[in-house]
Amino acid sequence: MPGENVRVLIVDDVAETRENVKKLLQFEADVEVVGAARSGKEGIQLSQELNPDVVLMDINMPDIDGITATETIRQRSPHVQVIILSVQGDQNYMRRAMLAGARDFLTKPPSGDELISAIRRAGEMSRYERAKAGQSYAAAGATGTAIPGANLNLLSNGKIVMVYSPKGGTGCTTVAVNLAMALHNEDTRAVLVDGNLQFGDVAVFINEQGKNTILELAPRVDELEPEIVSDLLIKHDPSGVHVLAAPQRPEYAEKVSAEQFVKILQYLRRMYAYVIVDTSTILTDITLSVVDTSDVIVMVTTQEIPAIKNCRLFLDLLHTMGVVRERIVFIMNRYDKRIAITPERVGENLKQEVSVVIPMDEKIVIPSVNRGVPFMLDNKSQPVARGILSLAESVRARVIALESLGEPVSKR
Repeated sequence: MPGENVRVLIVDDVAETRENVKKLLQFEADVEVVGAARSGKEGIQLSQELNPDVVLMDINMPDIDGITATETIRQRSPHVQVIILSVQGDQNYMRRAMLAGARDFLTKPPSGDELISAIRRAGEMSRYERAKAGQSYAAAGATGTAIPGANLNLLSNGKIVMVYSPKGGTGCTTVAVNLAMALHNEDTRAVLVDGNLQFGDVAVFINEQGKNTILELAPRVDELEPEIVSDLLIKHDPSGVHVLAAPQRPEYAEKVSAEQFVKILQYLRRMYAYVIVDTSTILTDITLSVVDTSDVIVMVTTQEIPAIKNCRLFLDLLHTMGVVRERIVFIMNRYDKRIAITPERVGENLKQEVSVVIPMDEKIVIPSVNRGVPFMLDNKSQPVARGILSLAESVRARVIALESLGEPVSKR
């Protein structure tokens, strides 16, 4: 797959726009425009015939609107990534586009750099989805063969994903638990680790409290075997996700050192494709060690000013520690469109794009927490669950993008 062009289909009812986009992309050696459609219906048809990686989709068209067309394309071809283009930068349009399965949303006319960057990100995600499904990367109708080993796990070296917020009460544990459910499948197994050793709630969130904890594993970090680790992890049967719980009493946290914690994470990454770590807001030695060890940092904020201020301070700290911002997936949780503080404004202010927005939905989230049943298990169609799915895609894409630079992600 490396070296393959990103195959792009343009869908827009304005001929001039189609031509302008084609001219812009013709100078990119790694981007190939494979077709252009004049309507939503034609876009759906050509998407099936041409098998593109990325569809650039206008939102307003005379027959089928871009959001409806996006939903149909994604249902028929989940590997195809759709970038919505609209003259209206309205937040409601963006939300509807993401719920329909769009990969990105750009306001017309996008800058050349912005558009090409979005296409390349979407192309990486399309490659990942194709390989995961074991599909041929050859174009439809072309004389090509399936990629050898394309259905193998791309993440042979497991990735550590830290979920962190420098402000308490932003929903970090909710995000971490449900993200683990979204990332876990037969090909990319996930393990969820509670890194808040004093007051961790991960076991409560999955209704599995009172079982094995990290205390059983920490003293044996230098003699770990897969059988030992597997026996001491909690098996969450409804999802298949394995869990390493925090100690049941706060004073027991001191029995686990940062060195032991890191050794456990490093061992788990040999057994699982994703190691999701829910961390304490307080920057303990263990939390800082996870910053150093993680491949991707999911930084969580809300629309509250104290949370945004603390994210700025944390970004400054990461800079001091030499952590590149490419490792950060910045998300806004509990988004309420009635509040004037938008993801765009926060991203501009902090010079860090808000990659994913998870809407507020107390009717789904609070009962889910109280029942100990993650909403990703029984409410996947709800907007809050779609937000988590979008986050899972962003994490996968970020890992692939960083690895394409040729160095281990955690060393950058």
